[in-house]
Amino acid sequence: MPASSSRSFVRTWPTTESVLDAGRAWAERLAHADASVVAVGCFGSFARGVDGFGSDLDLVAVVHAQRPEPTDPRWSTLDLPVPADLVVYTADEWRTLMASDRRMARVLAAEARWWIGQPPA
Repeated sequence: MPASSSRSFVRTWPTTESVLDAGRAWAERLAHADASVVAVGCFGSFARGVDGFGSDLDLVAVVHAQRPEPTDPRWSTLDLPVPADLVVYTADEWRTLMASDRRMARVLAAEARWWIGQPPA
């Protein structure tokens, strides 16, 4: 019966800086490709500087009036070096969220690092 000669393997994970650089480049490409983009940034563990092996990149975007179709290739995050979760708000949804006492509003107000633009006040 065949047997494996080794049970070990090496796992590597990209550095915080390389993930944030890739996220920023993705945001810049997106803003260039889609005129509806108002602001793009990140929040969560990478924004707080507490990411580690297996962390995903939490992205937030604000658009003028209509969220993109989920299949719009300009919004794909598959080329980022780590898995990404993307939350998209319209400008009106953003204002409503930030005027609320929801946990997400508090998290975004405290953590968001904006790469492109600034969300509406």
